[in-house]
Amino acid sequence: MVSKVNCCAITGTEVLPICVETDVCSGLPSFDMVGLLSSEIKESRERVRTAIKNSGFMIPPRRITINLAPANIRKSGTYFDLPISASILKALDIVKQDVSKFMIAGELSLNGDVIKVNGILPMVLMAVSKEIKVCIIPEENYGECVAIEGIEIIGVKNLAELVYVLDMNPDELSEEILRQKANFEEKKIQEEIEESYDFADICGQEQGKIGAMIAAAGRHNMLMVGPPGAGKTVIARTIPTILPDMTFEERIQISKIHSIAGKLDGRLVDKRPFCSPHHTTTVTGMTGGGMKPKVGQVTLAHGGVLYLDEFPEFSRNVIEALRQPLEDKKIVLSRNSGSYEFPADVILIASMNPCKCGYYPDRNRCSCTQREVNKYLSKISGPILDRFDLCVYLNRVEYKDIKKSEKTSEKMKERVIAAAQIQRERYKNETVSYNGQLDGRNIKEFCKLNKPEEELMEQIFNKFKLSMRAYGKVLKVARTIADLDERKNVSKGDISKALTFRTPAWMK
Repeated sequence: MVSKVNCCAITGTEVLPICVETDVCSGLPSFDMVGLLSSEIKESRERVRTAIKNSGFMIPPRRITINLAPANIRKSGTYFDLPISASILKALDIVKQDVSKFMIAGELSLNGDVIKVNGILPMVLMAVSKEIKVCIIPEENYGECVAIEGIEIIGVKNLAELVYVLDMNPDELSEEILRQKANFEEKKIQEEIEESYDFADICGQEQGKIGAMIAAAGRHNMLMVGPPGAGKTVIARTIPTILPDMTFEERIQISKIHSIAGKLDGRLVDKRPFCSPHHTTTVTGMTGGGMKPKVGQVTLAHGGVLYLDEFPEFSRNVIEALRQPLEDKKIVLSRNSGSYEFPADVILIASMNPCKCGYYPDRNRCSCTQREVNKYLSKISGPILDRFDLCVYLNRVEYKDIKKSEKTSEKMKERVIAAAQIQRERYKNETVSYNGQLDGRNIKEFCKLNKPEEELMEQIFNKFKLSMRAYGKVLKVARTIADLDERKNVSKGDISKALTFRTPAWMK
């Protein structure tokens, strides 16, 4: 008799439906598995056999053949242990009910316990799209999927409990689902984590705070330059406190990525990501990849902030590898096994010293020669500098500025949310959602200028010899400044303020 169980395979961030088929027949005793399998799936043969035995079930000396279809898809991971076991137990008639209506995933230990696995959330979403009504998963993964509508989730602790659930009639199954939901709600601990950063606690640096608010409102990339201790890092780490709250769809999308990477802590992501990789990070660690492509830091920061501290200290290859993702908002990797696409829509915030000693262009304190300054700045190429819409120079904080600011994160966030709503309404029929995502094709359409502003922009263009990319950056930033003030049209003041965030000439 052939039994079938639904499961999924994960390749990169894509989830593909898989059917586990098992045939048990007479013949020489064997346990064969086919279907283009990785080594960890082939090893599951011994895990499954031992787990079934230690759970109190008997596998007779028969010929067992297991196929993971379709056979042309490469499969890897340990989440096939549980569906393989269920399929075998059904084929042996130990489980009486039809198991083909379930989606099952989980890893087994040798004593039959079900172990938590990565990527459960996108698997459950795949099951929803295939109109599967019940999904059986490890109990430890229950919290990250319970909020998904359109499917019932059951968490199991061990193989014996799986068999018990599979043999339930519909009424008993419904009661078990309700019982688990009630237990989860009772045990759930709401951790109210207070924000450890607030813009009110940052002394001075008003230009940096304004730049942070513009970056958050329009999703503009921002580079901060200044001497050591000026406040670059604390401003970057405070930016997440003013970002707009995530929609449920964004929470699901970001949680899928973190589930595949094994970063979920038993529930959906509720705050926008903030990733700050060390400057020794490799290209693969930053963008993702490997023989079995995994997500990198850029993808983990999707929907949030990617902060690169001590920007010039990163490998030049790592910095240059960011060029395409910042433009395309995605990373495409090609391997022998296929092509993998990772989302990469981030706000890039970078900070750096202006020179090796950190005090250029203050010649009273800077001990670097002009050649040393040029060598240090040359680590950041022109194309990468062009990816930053905002560049903020932070001076040393004066004693008179050491006081609590009136510019709190709460007040700034209110303005950011209002500006973000204006942009979403403006671009509701477009492929973009924020000013920072505009390109040459639609900048003129959505950043229209009246005659006085057009004349000012012409003077600026000629005086500073702007490139077309720099011209577009000034307009995009000016558009966001106008949105923060809830003005329909871009004013001359908005353009002048946007001009103060241009990259200094001595950095180019």
